[in-house]
Amino acid sequence: MTEYAFPGLTYMSFEGQVNPTGMTLRDYFAAKAMAVIFPPAIAELQRKKYSDQQIKQLKTAAAEGCYALADAMLEARE
Repeated sequence: MTEYAFPGLTYMSFEGQVNPTGMTLRDYFAAKAMAVIFPPAIAELQRKKYSDQQIKQLKTAAAEGCYALADAMLEARE
């Protein structure tokens, strides 16, 4: 079952498309986790020289970590 972070509110994307459901609760939780996970990842990128492939892998791993935390938060709500 998909839950929405702010049901009843209508959002407009940067492209001007209207999304009446807003973001999912999973996306909202992942965005909150991103505030914790991404700063150390960015600091690591700034500290060392990485190849484009390594940068992509680090970003992907951080994003996957955010969604893993979001999934755990959703599971804890049950």
